[in-house]
Amino acid sequence: MNEEIDFIFDLIKEKMTNSISHLELEFTKIRAGRSNPSMLDGILVDYYGTKTLISQVGNIATPDPRTITVQPWEKDIINEIKNAINLSNIGLNAQDNGEMIIINIPALTEERRIQLVKQVKAETENARVAIRNSRKDGNDELKKIHKSGSISEDLLKDAETSIQKFTDQFIEKANKISSLKEEELMKV
Repeated sequence: MNEEIDFIFDLIKEKMTNSISHLELEFTKIRAGRSNPSMLDGILVDYYGTKTLISQVGNIATPDPRTITVQPWEKDIINEIKNAINLSNIGLNAQDNGEMIIINIPALTEERRIQLVKQVKAETENARVAIRNSRKDGNDELKKIHKSGSISEDLLKDAETSIQKFTDQFIEKANKISSLKEEELMKV
């Protein structure tokens, strides 16, 4: 085809791939009743006046499927870590034994599972919208190139068809990831 069209295709694929990556990242934050160190991602601790990620001030482990432990490298900051976890909006209660922080993950109720499935569906829809926006951006760029006279009407239609195929593939991928997460959440 045309160099400009290939560039647009690459750009669109990259944006759509980023949308899928973001969806997967959001799904790691939605817990399915099992402990996962990534549940603490994004929680900041006041470490000597600097906001620092928990993973940078201690060792995070999952000794069993219902427990997360945080072993701080300095015992002086146990309370700061515990408070940061308790004040974060992840719905977990951190406790300490003087040496480390222990977080027990409660079993999910049916009501909570349904809420999480709704959250999964909302995140999936956000990803679909982002993918469709990427398609729209690509089509707009193609139309600009067509108006400038660089590509013919036939080439424009072929490129738009190709972009639609990319869109369909990435939306299907988002749907598959979503159904797997829903299945995981509803498994008792």
